[in-house]
Amino acid sequence: VLNRRCVEAAVMTGLALNCSINKKSLFDRKHYFYADLPAGYQITQQRVPIAVNGSLSYSLCVDNKMSQMVTKTVRIKQIQLEQDSGKSLHDDTRSQTLVDLNRAGVGLMEVVMEPDMCCGEEAAAAVRELQLILQTLGSSQAVMAEGQLRVDANVSVHHPGEPYGVRTEVKNINSIRFLAKAVDYEIQRQIEELENGGTILNETRAFDSKLGCTVPMRDKEGKQDYRFMPEPNLPPLILYDAKSLPANMNHQQVVNIDWIHERLPDLPSVKRAKLVEQYGILPEHSFALLNEDGLTEFFENVVKQTQMKPKKVIGWILNVLLSYLKEHSLTVKESPISSLMMADLLNLLEKKEISSTAAKQVLAELWKGEEKTPLEIVKEKKLELIQDQKELEQICQAVIDGQENEVIMMALG
Repeated sequence: VLNRRCVEAAVMTGLALNCSINKKSLFDRKHYFYADLPAGYQITQQRVPIAVNGSLSYSLCVDNKMSQMVTKTVRIKQIQLEQDSGKSLHDDTRSQTLVDLNRAGVGLMEVVMEPDMCCGEEAAAAVRELQLILQTLGSSQAVMAEGQLRVDANVSVHHPGEPYGVRTEVKNINSIRFLAKAVDYEIQRQIEELENGGTILNETRAFDSKLGCTVPMRDKEGKQDYRFMPEPNLPPLILYDAKSLPANMNHQQVVNIDWIHERLPDLPSVKRAKLVEQYGILPEHSFALLNEDGLTEFFENVVKQTQMKPKKVIGWILNVLLSYLKEHSLTVKESPISSLMMADLLNLLEKKEISSTAAKQVLAELWKGEEKTPLEIVKEKKLELIQDQKELEQICQAVIDGQENEVIMMALG
């Protein structure tokens, strides 16, 4: 039985990726034997998928410099609805493979990109942007570590002006960092193989994250091996728009493309532009805010509660707080420092009640999660800036009086 929510999510994703939505799409059976496919076939959309001919724009840094970013575009060939398989769990210690069939048969959306990327960094940036779009739409939580988004990377090498070489497929990559490494490793492996007089096999490979290399899994099946046939249990999927929707049709029984299009939320690219315009921050800072789950909301909450300008707030959040989070492998939502605490600390700094150095000390104390306010920590550690000139002179005089020998030596020197 076709899941209505899956259809709506696929249409929404297709529209967000500038695709043409097919008002009539077809389902097919793809036959193959594998341990994690108990039915012996997979329901897919091989002939006429639900969406085609889209594009995805993504940005990446030049020479790892956030201040130098370039925007590139990858074409989307199609988006198809499929049936998920099970999950193979390879236990190297016991030299055995276990199979988890809990997700077998669940709806799956596959986004097929054209070969428009030339390195691991580009592939990683494109998938990260896709991940943000899926999360914004609610199509998927897209947490790669939990298997909600997986990447199959097809890699081939060729000389400029020559046809594409034989491709290999690196299956089920489960992190963006591993994706970049897998693609770059496979490119280099294929180049070395060809330069040494070898040939590239059209095969399926896996990325071994511990060894940092790809390893063969199985030979690639050809289309003839899959024995595609029309799916007998699912009729053609018919979608409507405002013009084609019959007057007497029950709205609950159809999917209206225009209705979905009108309700699309702001996509990451629009959100970034709004952040730059509203807060006067740099474009690269808007990327950093959106790339970290929950960071945009944290930043906006701090800005609302502090007198400090957004440009300075972003500096503290990205350069200081984010380094703490990365050091402890935590997300913003897991941080012991709330937006209110951060705002209180930055207010003390903005009022010149503490120095920048003292503020970092307070932040370190807040990180311990002892439920003390920034002001309580400042008083407890005596970190206030002294504004009284006479008090400062007395302190300086006391230091000089207590270091007579050093003062004499400095005078003689």
